Amino acid sequence: MDVQKRVAAIHDISCFGRCSLTVALPVISAAGVETSVIPTAILSTHTGGFTGFTYRDLTDDIRGIVDHWISLGLAFDAIYTGFLGSFEQIDIISETFDRLRSKDTIVIVDPVMADNGQLYKIFPKDFPSGMRGLCAKADVIIPNMTEAALMLDEGYREGPYTAEYIGSLLRRLGDIGAKHVVLTGVYLNDEEVGAASYDVASGEISYSFSERIPGYYHGTGDVFGSALVGSLMNGLSLKKATEIAVSFTADSIKRTYDAGTDIRFGVNSEAGLKRLAEDISRAVSDQ
Repeated sequence: MDVQKRVAAIHDISCFGRCSLTVALPVISAAGVETSVIPTAILSTHTGGFTGFTYRDLTDDIRGIVDHWISLGLAFDAIYTGFLGSFEQIDIISETFDRLRSKDTIVIVDPVMADNGQLYKIFPKDFPSGMRGLCAKADVIIPNMTEAALMLDEGYREGPYTAEYIGSLLRRLGDIGAKHVVLTGVYLNDEEVGAASYDVASGEISYSFSERIPGYYHGTGDVFGSALVGSLMNGLSLKKATEIAVSFTADSIKRTYDAGTDIRFGVNSEAGLKRLAEDISRAVSDQ
């Protein structure tokens, strides 16, 4: 049997509302990957649509966790980051990359900071420059359309988009420093939405789409990113990993839409974990 891969997932914890670590841990684990966590904050709920939530910042705990891991001689096949709440956390996580990374470690950064054309209100206007610096140290970055525009210091555009525009975004994002870029929230028409992946070395751009479902659903970026990480850790190509992540995310949204669940609660990814594991296993066998 192959040695089990191990990922360090660095995100906040929302105790209610499926996003961040409460998504990353089960999804990556379902892919057969050992998932260790560094929580950057604990919230009673996520911040999308809820008021009165509690928030405990865990910035001061991050270095201690990393210190202990290093003392144990732990090694990680990937480091996967999501929401980071401050410039200080960005600096500490950048330092953590240097401390935990080996020559074989894949660093995956989801620059969670914006959506729907707007930077999250908790961040200062110059926050994208800090996130851009962190993305420069990554092997794979997973921005959405808004985050891409902010890191490239240009205005956000509403879709549908052209393949030429998406290609331009991908190439300029690749210039930041990552080897691979996966851009989410891409749509070339009003019927389908998905992601575009870009291999910087080869210049290859691939698209994966699914049916567009009405509404805005919280936590879908974390669902997508976690499925992508799990797929990559199973040795799948960026193109195939993106296809699987798009399908898994779309199915999770569809179940939630059909059930009429409050969209603030996140999407039903749990019911699709078995299929995700099967899809990854099948793709590995077909390689």
